[in-house]
Amino acid sequence: MKFLADAMLGRLAKWLRILGHDTAYFPQLEDFQLVRLARAEERTLLTRDRELTRRKGVRSLLIESDRFEEQLGQLLRDLDLDCTNQTPRCPRCNAALLPITKEEVSARVPRYVLSRHNDFTRCPGCDKVYWKGTHWQRMRERIDEIRERRFTSS
Repeated sequence: MKFLADAMLGRLAKWLRILGHDTAYFPQLEDFQLVRLARAEERTLLTRDRELTRRKGVRSLLIESDRFEEQLGQLLRDLDLDCTNQTPRCPRCNAALLPITKEEVSARVPRYVLSRHNDFTRCPGCDKVYWKGTHWQRMRERIDEIRERRFTSS
């Protein structure tokens, strides 16, 4: 599923990208431009704006909360969002990340990172290098906690 997040959902867009979901985010676009883009690219428009969800010909989801964890929980619940086995995307530009060898990144990452990790990826769009470090692990733990709350509060 491809998403388009409105200007109020930047943090959610970044997380969706890291989790491997193709998520466009252009906070400077006007409402009519968001709708046009969502239609043209067959994206689900994620928005906090009730009026946007009423536009014809666009698939949308009204994000009910302004709290990030509740927003993510809503996506997990309403869309049964898959957060595993997805190819991560660049949180900056949304490009799918490509594998890169340890040797290729040796001059680009801190020495301690090189000594602790073997798997690296690179963004073909902005050339940033990524690895699944402690930040990634904390994100996975938060998602698991949100999923757990979803099933225990039902």
